[in-house]
Amino acid sequence: MKILGVSGLENSVTFKKAHWPDLDEREYRMCQGYDAAAALVVDGAVVAAAAEERFNRNKHSGEFPIGAIRYCLSDAGISCNEVDEIAHCFDYSPYKAAYAVDEIAVQRFREVFSREALLALVHQDLPNFPLERVYQVNHHLSHGASAYFTSGWDECLVVVIDGMGEVHSASVYHARNGRLDKLHHISALDSIGILYSLVTFHLGFDFNADEYKIMGLAPYGDPERFRSFFEEAVLLRDDGSIRIPILRLNRSRDERENYLRTRNYLNEHLIKERRPDGEITDEHRDVAAALQACLDRAMLHLCGHFGAETGLRRLALAGGVALNCTANGKLLRAGLFDELYVQPAAGDDGAALGAALYRASQAGRVRNKRSPVPFFGPCYAMEDVNAALSEFRDLIDAVRFETFEETCREAARLIAAGQVVAWYRGKMEFGPRALGHRSIVADPGQPEMRDRINAMVKKREAFRPFAPAVSLEQVHHWFDVEPMTELPYMIMTVSVRDQCRQALPAITHINGSARVQTVSARDNKDFHGLLYAVGKTTGREMVLNTSFNIKGQPIINTPQEALETFLRTGIDVLFVENVLVRRRTT
Repeated sequence: MKILGVSGLENSVTFKKAHWPDLDEREYRMCQGYDAAAALVVDGAVVAAAAEERFNRNKHSGEFPIGAIRYCLSDAGISCNEVDEIAHCFDYSPYKAAYAVDEIAVQRFREVFSREALLALVHQDLPNFPLERVYQVNHHLSHGASAYFTSGWDECLVVVIDGMGEVHSASVYHARNGRLDKLHHISALDSIGILYSLVTFHLGFDFNADEYKIMGLAPYGDPERFRSFFEEAVLLRDDGSIRIPILRLNRSRDERENYLRTRNYLNEHLIKERRPDGEITDEHRDVAAALQACLDRAMLHLCGHFGAETGLRRLALAGGVALNCTANGKLLRAGLFDELYVQPAAGDDGAALGAALYRASQAGRVRNKRSPVPFFGPCYAMEDVNAALSEFRDLIDAVRFETFEETCREAARLIAAGQVVAWYRGKMEFGPRALGHRSIVADPGQPEMRDRINAMVKKREAFRPFAPAVSLEQVHHWFDVEPMTELPYMIMTVSVRDQCRQALPAITHINGSARVQTVSARDNKDFHGLLYAVGKTTGREMVLNTSFNIKGQPIINTPQEALETFLRTGIDVLFVENVLVRRRTT
């Protein structure tokens, strides 16, 4: 059975721009349907998956994911006619009556959320696909399925937490025997994800895009300064739920659309709004710290309550809020659960995967096994690499190595010498993290490396930390975890051991934490080989690892994009498969 899962709402931003034409461009992110993706599940197993942004090069794209679909079909060697179902990760049909309040709401349902709108997009890009084989899956059920059916556990607690699905911001499930039984949900009117995004916007960053920047800024601030504000704003209820009265202030259509009264409340009772080009002050750092502490508290409350109520000691998480590595780290260390699994593509791209897995489960054809490192994207043949090298031959010099081992030895030598290395090989990652196939790597022991990469390569804010990638065998030497602790998705923070912090200045955050990625020979063989070679050279099987892109650009996909980005940045050298590329200097 072949099921194609898709995410995204192509008409969402277009509709908002048509009916609210004079907004600040940043306000158009206050809507549903970004991060479109496609995922192909064959006989219950994930075969291919990719975000549409990697093909159309529009970051966070919500367009119908035809580029990702074509890739998935091509990778599996099948035609669209061989697909049994298409499953979309939104189903607004139960809520149609709620959109009958006025003509604009009726029109939005018809043009953005309805089944007819979805079928029109499918027919436009896949004109021969039978529309009766297109299914809709509730958004949080899609997220929940993505976590449960890639956890490898027969029974666990599943918590989905994001900005909002159709009408909910959090859903709790008891997963067992291939079923997801809902225990609880929280309305979007009490969304901790939306509040986090609104404060992100208030601090001058982008709604539903830059929340991870606030997570990175928070350790520089003092959470006590604004703790009382957030404790009053976010009420933790005895039933495990959350209530956020300031999100309920918005009454009119315009207020609800852009959270105008909530934003005004933040302006009057928290701090004045910062513009994107404004200076970041201690006041902003302290708000970020208090906001992060509030999220940590809410996550512990929600997950802890239902963990205790059910007695379940395994927790699987999905939804955009589950990408908050700091909150995940707090959950990991809290002792509320014996095991914690976060689906690596926890955002709406991963909901495409979940929609397909849910439909497979309904047919009794799902294989519940732990997700490998999610290398589900395209891999390009050497003829594509050679074509890209030929295209840029006047600007580069290329050295080819006979073996992968030679490639790793040279890369390790350059890393140890302080070079910033772009590392491109194999299948592209699915999800927001580069995990060793589309990465920029460097020596974490070089004190100036973080500032250098932020300024010259990534062209991003100086406060943002970088993550370490470390071999599974050595993770406990450097980080405060048990030996062979597996953290393969770069989705949780842990503490750097006190005695190691001075030796790892480029990846140790100001609070002594690091967003660790462990690398095993089983799941990430080539990247493990690079780390092994680095260890032979530096004594540490570890590199600084960040995504191969620059600010505002999706992670690179093709060899051509790898070369273009390399030439636009301060990256010293690029490895494309077993080819070393340098800029031509004469």
